[in-house]
Amino acid sequence: MRTFWRRYGLAYLFIAPALFGMLLVHYGPMVQGIYMSFLDLRLQTLRLYLQAPFVGLENYREILLNPESTFRAGFLYAVRTTLLYALAVNVLSLSLGLLVAHLLNRPLFLRGLWRSLFLLPWVVPSYVVGLLWGFMWLKEGVVNHLLADVLGLLSEKPHWLIGPLTFVAIVVPTVWRGWPFVMVTYLAALQTVPQELYEAAKVDGASPWQRFRHVTWPMLRPVTAVLLLYGLLGTLYSFNIVYMMFGTGRATPGSGGTFS
Repeated sequence: MRTFWRRYGLAYLFIAPALFGMLLVHYGPMVQGIYMSFLDLRLQTLRLYLQAPFVGLENYREILLNPESTFRAGFLYAVRTTLLYALAVNVLSLSLGLLVAHLLNRPLFLRGLWRSLFLLPWVVPSYVVGLLWGFMWLKEGVVNHLLADVLGLLSEKPHWLIGPLTFVAIVVPTVWRGWPFVMVTYLAALQTVPQELYEAAKVDGASPWQRFRHVTWPMLRPVTAVLLLYGLLGTLYSFNIVYMMFGTGRATPGSGGTFS
C-alpha cells in the first residue's frame, strides 16, 4: 500500500474533488429517491417529504402485490406508455435520420444549406420545443389549421392534448427535435464507407437495396447501436418537452383536463 500510495497518491488527490462532486451529484439524488420510496408521500406532504410518515415497504407492496391498488394500475400504465414512447421515438428518429442522411450523402444542390436547415430543430432547447408545440397542438392551433383548413385532411379539428391523441402529440415534437442528431451521425458514418465496396458491389450486379443491405448497413451497425442506446436513455427520462406541454396550469397527458 505504501508503494502504491507513493506512486499514485498524488494523482488520486488531484481527482478527489471531481470524484466527490460526481458522487454527490449522481448518487445523492439516487439515495434520496430511494429514501422517498419508503415514505407515505401524499399531495400535502410532497413539499415537506422529509416530514412524511415512514411506511417501509408498503409502497412496493401496493404496486407489486396488490392487484386492486390504484397505484399499481397507474404505475403499470406509466411503464407501458413510457416503453411505447421510447420505442416509437427511436424507431422514427433512426428511420428519418438515416433516410435524410442518405439523401445528403449524394451530390445535391446547396447540400450544405440543406444540412444546416435540417439541424435547426436540434439547436432549439427542449423546453422551447415543448412550449411551441403545446400551442401548435391546440384545437385552433397551427396543426389543426393546416390539416383541416388548408389540406382538408380532417373534417373536424380534434383535441390533440386530451385523450388518445396525446401520445401522438408527445412523440411528434420529440422526434422533430431528435432526428437531426441522428442524421448528422449517420451522415458522418456514411462518408467513412469506402467507395471501393460500392464499386465492387456494382460490378457484381448488386441492386441498390442489396448494396445497402450488404455494404452500407453492416458499416452502420456500430453507429446504430450507439444511437439506439443514447436515444433510449434520452427518451426514458425525457421530461422537458412533456412538462412544458402539460405542466403547471395544463392538463396531464391523457387526462380530460383543459390546456390553458
